[in-house]
Formats: sequence, C-alpha cells, structure tokens
Amino acid sequence: MAKIAVDLYAALARRAESGERGATTARVVAEGEGWSVSDVVCTSGPDDRPFEERHTRVSIAVVAAGSFEYRSGAGRELMTPGSLMLGSAGQSFECGHAHAAGDRCVSFWYAPEYFEQIAADAGSRRARPAFAAGRLPPLRDLAPFVARACAGVVGRAAGAGTAWAWEELALQIAARTAQVAGGFPADPADPAPSAMARVTRAVRLIEARPDESLTLGALARAARLSPYHFLRTFERLTGVTPHQFVLRARLREAATRLAAGPGKVLDVALDCGFGDVSNFNRAFRTEFGMSPRAYRGLLP
Repeated sequence: MAKIAVDLYAALARRAESGERGATTARVVAEGEGWSVSDVVCTSGPDDRPFEERHTRVSIAVVAAGSFEYRSGAGRELMTPGSLMLGSAGQSFECGHAHAAGDRCVSFWYAPEYFEQIAADAGSRRARPAFAAGRLPPLRDLAPFVARACAGVVGRAAGAGTAWAWEELALQIAARTAQVAGGFPADPADPAPSAMARVTRAVRLIEARPDESLTLGALARAARLSPYHFLRTFERLTGVTPHQFVLRARLREAATRLAAGPGKVLDVALDCGFGDVSNFNRAFRTEFGMSPRAYRGLLP
C-alpha cells in the first residue's frame, strides 16, 4: 500500500482506538497571493452523518487515498484515488462516507479572480471560475500533476519544501483542469447507492493491493456483479476502466517512490506490480511523457 494511503489508515486506526467521531484536518503545505495548498485528511465513516458545506473559493482537490461520495449542484460523484474533485466559489456541497471510512486529498484553493485569469490565459473555453462537472476521473492528461501533488506531501517531490515549486504546480494544475473540465458536462443521473457501494468495495481492494494480479473476475466477485455489469458500472462511476484504474494506481505509487528516495528503478517497478522493467519503462513513459530516470532527475 502506498505511504500516502498508509498514513490515512493510521489516522483511521487512531480514531477507532480513541472512540472519537470522524473529523477533517487540514495542514497548509504552501500558500501565496490568490492560492493555497493543503494536505487534507478525513477520518469520517458510515456512522458519521454528512453535513452541507460551501466552497468559499475555487477548489481542485486531488484524491490521494481512500474514497468518498461528493454531492453538489453538478450531481453526485464517487471520488476515488487519482480523480479531481471540482468546486466553484459559493457552491454548496456534501461529502459522505456511506460505504467506507476515510480519505486524503491534496487540495488546491484559488481566489475566483485569480483562477479566472489562469483559465483565460490557458485558453479555456470556460474561463469563468465555475465548473459544470463535479469531478474529473483519473486521466492521462492530468497524471503528471496528480503524481507530483501526491508525492509532494510525502517526499521530496516537486513542491516539497518550496513555495515556489508549489505555486508552479498550482498554476499548472489549474490551467490544465480548466482546459479539460470544459469537455466534462454535469451528469444529471445520480448513481444508485448500491452501485456506489459495489464499486467502492472494488476501489478499496485495489488500493489495498495495487501490486497484486487482480483480475476483472476477482474484482467483479468482490463487487457482487457479473464481469460485464461490473465493467460498465465501474467505468461509469470512476470514469476509467478497471484496468486503467489499476495501471494508474501503480504508476502513481511508482512516481511517488521515485520522488521520495534513491531506490533502484528495477526495485520500484517490481514492488509496484510490474513484471519487468521494460514494461514499466514503457508504461511510465506513456503516462508521464518521460522515462522514470528522467522523471526523477527533474525533481528538486
């Protein structure tokens, strides 16, 4: 299990031992004029009732570990590792954990006028600081930024320890999100709670054992669906197929490990579930646009 998830489950264990109710804690990682980044850990679970909140700024939250349900004016979404939770300033929302406890996000917040300027400069079709959709799935276009954000809160990745590097990442993720989000309209149909529960079970299984040879059949059995219906339901709720989800989970973990320490690329590849280093190099280059060694060389 990735360190970023291990830290979350350690927080959940402490909460269970203390008997306290679930809570959300936010640690400011970096901030500047018009933007801030926080490491946000939530230990709420099925017994904790969600309550309505309001986005005070434009929000782009990278889901780093765990899962939760996000309900806003754009609809109801299942948030999973690698996805981005989108929030517009002034928008009401609820986050719930009806099917599994806990999540960890790297949350980027922007003053509305600051985000609007970034979006306009990036040529976004939706330059105003409002999102039509509530979520972006784990997409290849966003993978480098997601990996850097996750690695930044656990290691020496781009952003770790320097406000300058975090500001660069905040600008990049805002610009790319604004460009990509225009192609993701809101989904008016809310998924059934049973579908949320089934896919959540599969997502948590993948997160706990991303390096294992999980098959479509095994995941379908865990979700108590036929393989065909599981494939359709999983893709609808997460935005990617199970294979894509597993592959990107492994690649995010690999990128985090490359950022966090000097271990051998071969060891990282094998520990993250890749059978050989050539397949790992090929998949890593496809996802991040460079080799693992080149990726590590870019980090401060």
